[in-house]
Amino acid sequence: METSSPPSKAGPLGKRGARPGRPNYRHIHRHPLPVNVLSVPPVIPHNPLSIISVALSYLTFLISPPRQEVYSAYFDSATSSIHVTDERAIQALWEMGFFGKGTLSRSQPSWLEREKKRRGLLGGSTSEEATRKRRAERRELKLERARVEKLAIEERLKAEAAAKESGSVLPAAEGHTIPGEKFSVKKAMEARYQQPRSQTPSTPNDDASTPADSTRTRTPNGKSVRFAPVVQEKEVVLSSAASLQLPDSILDEDEADEAPPENEEHLQISNEEAFFLVYSLGVLQVFDRDENKAIPTSSLFQLLCNHSYFPPRSASAELKPDDPFAMSYVVYHHFRSIGWVVRSGVKFGTDYLLYNRGPVFSHAEFAVIILPSYSHSYWSETEERREYTTSQHARSWWWLHCVNRVQAQVKKSLVLCYVEVPPPTSLSNDIGALLGRYRVREFLLRRWIPNRSRD
Repeated sequence: METSSPPSKAGPLGKRGARPGRPNYRHIHRHPLPVNVLSVPPVIPHNPLSIISVALSYLTFLISPPRQEVYSAYFDSATSSIHVTDERAIQALWEMGFFGKGTLSRSQPSWLEREKKRRGLLGGSTSEEATRKRRAERRELKLERARVEKLAIEERLKAEAAAKESGSVLPAAEGHTIPGEKFSVKKAMEARYQQPRSQTPSTPNDDASTPADSTRTRTPNGKSVRFAPVVQEKEVVLSSAASLQLPDSILDEDEADEAPPENEEHLQISNEEAFFLVYSLGVLQVFDRDENKAIPTSSLFQLLCNHSYFPPRSASAELKPDDPFAMSYVVYHHFRSIGWVVRSGVKFGTDYLLYNRGPVFSHAEFAVIILPSYSHSYWSETEERREYTTSQHARSWWWLHCVNRVQAQVKKSLVLCYVEVPPPTSLSNDIGALLGRYRVREFLLRRWIPNRSRD
């Protein structure tokens, strides 16, 4: 009995190799937060056995409650940043909630895996190598296309010169250039290797003593067509590259690369992410790098508020209700508590980006800008306070238009998040009461496009 295996999808790479399968992100990121939650089975009214299953789950929780892992991080006062160095903690914080970013990576901490692939210790290739290969193939296509077009122009010029000498009329030139959509890297390579180098036509009126004219094709009437030098010397460069000899120092470095590298990457988490893990979830403990001791939650809040300024304020400074860290953490806590994955939006000129499930599943849907709102009567009692609130609101219409235009270009909706700033208070140790005095209002702003809004 013969069995046939299902055909494999070659993907966009075609015959050059099938695209490697993507990881199972649904299973890797199945936990939205790094916490152990007791899953209680549902109670079905018409099924008495469901009550027994619920009772057994509670009994199991009382006998052996799930152990909550507490990870460690350190605060670096020199850079005002928080780092996680334990590999197991790095993996857990990224896979369960997408917290932080790799210090040697764009987002996911994957430097060690990419370095092993680069050294040949693991199978496959890195994304940088794939990008480099794709760019080299595209460059090969452009060079070969320019070379073929150059040959076609030279043939046309020879035909025009012969027709001028004989006095005949040359028909109009049609189709001497190869369109880009009919030209591929494979055809370019076949055309270059099938054609003998001796048959390559020389440039008319070419003078070997003047290298500056080697990149210019001249016509009898004085006109010229100029090409890049890399098109003229393309074959020479490719042929001479194989005869290069590597120095011994490079060979020694290649032998040293065979040893397994050590992981030099840390997970850098933002101050808002760190305080959310410490205060809201209780799964992180931040240590002072200088004193090597854990920082209490109330002291950590004041420390991060002081370091939200540049240069950082002194430790004895009083907390302000509109401290940059307090404002940003209120917004971060607000969106995290309702299920959004919050990431930094600095590359799009905003404060935060909101993902529905995470950056590995889809692009961010919304971009958030934090704006303070001083609607409380305390901020309008004196002239000094009114001037202060006016300076905090100082943003022009052109600024808003530019930010909104950027978000529309990347297909994101801009959310203006107004934070109601409360009056100052002396509640510095009670973090819950302090954060409960803030109010958050969202305002969705869309760019009006006339072509899409017509009836």
